[in-house]
Amino acid sequence: MFTSDTIVKVGIAQMDVVKAPNTIRTSGLGSCVGVVIYDETKQIAGLIHVMLPDSSLGKVDATNVAKFADTGIKALLDLLKAEGVQTFKLKAKIAGGAQMFQFTSDKSSMRIGPRNVEAVKNELNKYKIPLIAEDTGGNSGRTIEFSPVTNKLNIRTVNRGVSEI
Repeated sequence: MFTSDTIVKVGIAQMDVVKAPNTIRTSGLGSCVGVVIYDETKQIAGLIHVMLPDSSLGKVDATNVAKFADTGIKALLDLLKAEGVQTFKLKAKIAGGAQMFQFTSDKSSMRIGPRNVEAVKNELNKYKIPLIAEDTGGNSGRTIEFSPVTNKLNIRTVNRGVSEI
């Protein structure tokens, strides 16, 4: 991983923002998707741990915005804007979206991982944020850590080791 002053940890269905030299990490990315949105020049990054593709899937009105791709990415952009970033300078990297369980049914509602990846990409396109790199799919869990100093996303995948994008 990286050497940094502090590692900011982001839990499931949470988000946070970090400035260099600190790094930001989330673990438990199975079908969930970790989305890093960063500004290279300001050395600032936000990370959201997206659980579900669409807030309309929520069963309650008072939803946790970070839980869903559609509401979470907008909320993360608002946090980054509050830190002074300009959206046209932002870039993204994503990881996760595994198909953790094999179902005999072809029902799309059971394909949460691939649907999360698709929803995240749609939201990034909507806000014109280029997706620079991704490590998605498969059937293994991941832990990711991003450094706004190097702009590298370190990915530890179960049974596959460590990679960097």
